[in-house]
Amino acid sequence: MKKRQNVTIKGTKDGLILRLDDFCSYEELIKELDQKLSANTNTHEEHQLISVKLEAGNRYLSEEQQEELKELIRDKKNLIVDEIVSNVITKEEAARQRAENEIVTVSKIIRSGQVLRVPGDILLIGDINPGGTVIAGGNIFVMGSLKGIAHAGFFGNDDAVIAASNMRPSQLRISSSLITKPDIPLDEQKEMECAYIDENRQIKVDRLQALIQLRPNLTRLEGGL
Repeated sequence: MKKRQNVTIKGTKDGLILRLDDFCSYEELIKELDQKLSANTNTHEEHQLISVKLEAGNRYLSEEQQEELKELIRDKKNLIVDEIVSNVITKEEAARQRAENEIVTVSKIIRSGQVLRVPGDILLIGDINPGGTVIAGGNIFVMGSLKGIAHAGFFGNDDAVIAASNMRPSQLRISSSLITKPDIPLDEQKEMECAYIDENRQIKVDRLQALIQLRPNLTRLEGGL
């Protein structure tokens, strides 16, 4: 009877993919991984750095186990772990992801000196006055005047957008991109506008209807007529 492999190695143009069995014990996994990597790295030149992706399947790996795996692989000299993928996450991680995907609705005026932060999207029914700040991990939608500071995509989401009924910000930030007092002629402010990052990583302001083409995945609801 053929022995079950706890570790399978697949070579790609980008490096190696290591698939880890999620039924065996962690000790068996580490032992076989060490043996196979030792044999595999002998076939490569020492100066050739190889990227490694670990696929853990339905196995949960603690932070300590992840570090142990990374160290084991680093010890092979020419291997480096780029990514560890698992189908299992902790309750804390699930709660964080849920919060980042949640739309928070707030009805108030953000006055000078006030800062409002949310982990996901925010729908603000009210104004952001000069000196007021709204920071969101996702998108920012303002049903009112935006005259202060808005920072969307705070955790590095370049696809985040900022929309407002009256777009007159002192500063707009999306991810790591920033623009101060975008040039919007007063006579052109007749409808809701949106800000987004273009292909050159510059923040641009356009009419709200442009989001349909710019961010087709913005709608999260499925189905309908």
